[in-house]
Amino acid sequence: MKLNFYIAIAVMGLVSLASCKSSEIAQQSKTNTTLAIPSPKTVTLDKNFQIATGQTTYVPVYSHIYHDNKKAIFNLAVTLSIRNTDLTNPIIITSIRYYDSNGKLVKQYLKQPIQLDALASTDFFVDRDDKSGGLGANFIVEWVAQTEISEPIVQAVMIGTDFQQGISWISPGKVIKSQKREQGAGSRGVSQPAIKSLVDS
Repeated sequence: MKLNFYIAIAVMGLVSLASCKSSEIAQQSKTNTTLAIPSPKTVTLDKNFQIATGQTTYVPVYSHIYHDNKKAIFNLAVTLSIRNTDLTNPIIITSIRYYDSNGKLVKQYLKQPIQLDALASTDFFVDRDDKSGGLGANFIVEWVAQTEISEPIVQAVMIGTDFQQGISWISPGKVIKSQKREQGAGSRGVSQPAIKSLVDS
């Protein structure tokens, strides 16, 4: 009887220790799920900023999709990713706008332009519970640079999980407008009204 008693005490001790360890690991895992990523620095474009190139990119995203003959909706989280692929030069992101399925503006993500350094990237997130965009949502991303550069990669990642099932895919952006400095323009670049339209649009 005494032997069984001591065995029971030992087992309870091991279970308690394992439980504490599991709780500690779970807490560490939960703590490490959020990464501290430095935000790109904000900049101001004035008349001295000479634009050599720039683009407006349309990125289709999906805040949900249908399934089961359209009887059910599968909500998705969206991450917009912007990557500067140039080895040496920065780009300036002047505007990031989020539109819904009806083409109405839902959110303007930038209060002022931000600089994305060479080979740097940044991202913007739409929560899975945010259904404001709908099935036909999209981002409009505008950027400029002071020299000819390698074009950035702009894409969206959709992901969702339910009932031990998951779905994810990447939606690439499509350039719908480009601008380049005319040959022979030299240091004149583009006119101040052109710069203003890019920033305010």
